[in-house]
Amino acid sequence: MAEEEAAEGGGGAPVASSGGGNSKPTLFIILAIINMLIVGGVGAMLYMGKKQEEAKPGIDNVIEGEQEAQLKEAAEEEDFIGKLVPLETFLVNLAGTRGGKLMKINMSLEVGNDEVQAEIEKRKPQIRDIILILLSSKTYDQVSNREGKDILRDEIRNTVNSFLTKGQVKRVLFTEFFYN
Repeated sequence: MAEEEAAEGGGGAPVASSGGGNSKPTLFIILAIINMLIVGGVGAMLYMGKKQEEAKPGIDNVIEGEQEAQLKEAAEEEDFIGKLVPLETFLVNLAGTRGGKLMKINMSLEVGNDEVQAEIEKRKPQIRDIILILLSSKTYDQVSNREGKDILRDEIRNTVNSFLTKGQVKRVLFTEFFYN
C-alpha cells in the first residue's frame, strides 16, 4: 500500500506539473496579444498625429508654396518681353591671349518701363565702360560654352543693375556673339 501511495503521489506530481504547464503557454499567448494591441495602438496614434501635422499649414508647406509662386512668376516674366535697349557692338581682346583672340558681341537690354530705358540711354558711356571691363576679363574657356554665356549674361545684368536707380534690367539678350 505504501507503494501505491508513492505511485499515486509520484503520479499526482507529474499531473499537477503538466496542468501548470498548460496554463503558462496560455498566459504567454494572452500577454503577446495584449502586447500586439498596445503596439498597434501606439502605431495608430503616431499615424493619426502625422496626418494632423500634414493637414496644418507648417513652415515647410508655406516655403514650398512660396517657391511654387516664385517659379510661376519667373515663368510669366520670361514670357514677357519688355522694351529693348540695343547697345553698340563690343569688340574686346579675351584675357590670357595677348591679343590672339577677339570677341565681338552685340546685345540688347530688356527693361520693364520707359524710365529705365531713358536712364540707360543717359548713362550709356558708364554702362559700356563697365561691360567692356567685364568682357575683357573673360577667357575663351569661360565664354565658349552655353553655361559660360549664361553666366556672362547674369554678370552683365547684375553689374548694370548696380548702376540703375529707376528700375532694373530684366534680361540681357545677345544678338551677336563671335570670337576669332
